[in-house]
Amino acid sequence: MRALKDQLPRFLLGKHQLIMTVTFAAFFSLVFLLVCIPVSHSAWFELGRGEAFAFTVIFYLIAFAIIVLSKVLMYVQRNAENFPVYRYYLWNISEILIIALLYFFFTIEGDRFGIIHLDNIAPWRLCLASVIYASISLGVPYALVAQYFMIEEKDNTIRLMNYDNVVSDVPLTPSEERRITLFDNSGVLKFSINPENLFFIESDDNYIQVWYTDVSGDLKKYMLRCRLKTVEDSFADSDLVRCHRKYIINMRKVRVLSSEKDGYAIELDSDATPRIPVSKTYEKAVLSRFNSRT
Repeated sequence: MRALKDQLPRFLLGKHQLIMTVTFAAFFSLVFLLVCIPVSHSAWFELGRGEAFAFTVIFYLIAFAIIVLSKVLMYVQRNAENFPVYRYYLWNISEILIIALLYFFFTIEGDRFGIIHLDNIAPWRLCLASVIYASISLGVPYALVAQYFMIEEKDNTIRLMNYDNVVSDVPLTPSEERRITLFDNSGVLKFSINPENLFFIESDDNYIQVWYTDVSGDLKKYMLRCRLKTVEDSFADSDLVRCHRKYIINMRKVRVLSSEKDGYAIELDSDATPRIPVSKTYEKAVLSRFNSRT
């Protein structure tokens, strides 16, 4: 049950992911309903000519518009402070029920005006069939697309590597014993940095930006496809602390933690870095870590 209250991975609410979801759902639902026509007493989709075909097109366009509008609203809400997993499930279930109600209404009205012809079917059976059709037509493609992107998202990982017990031909300095490293989906090391040189990590839709100083002391950023939640989980016991839905900061680099009208804000040990806000969700954890270091 706790997993349902966790924050939804933001990559599931990205523009590309939502477009793919709508596109696949539109294709899958059309194929499914056309396949169901020969074996169902309540499926009435028609491809060809005549009133039944026009009725099918009208229903399909309205249903498609509802799904698109819903996904647009979901995309707008992606930056909400609290978008847990259960909210994502309830949102999709609501879409399914709305489309089921629309199908039920079109079926009743189409039969009443003689546009489509159904066998004598009880309203409750028609209602049940509508829910089943909508659940399969939308639920299956939603689940498949989400699973696909979840598998894809696991390709890139960022880790905190220990070199304490590594055999080397040269002695490692204390600062080199623990490094933040980035591996690609082939397991190839792409990025490695001393935690002392990292300032903060910023979420940018489906990517993160790692802000750090190079050997010359210049502030730079490295962008990679990764979820901020992945970073948070990977560095749970380190000095990297989540302070906002968009930010993870390095507590070693905190210069000032100030209380402001809208909450707390963090200044880091570089004038080139912006002030980092602390949201209410992470305020207690940040204060605890800050007080333990002072």
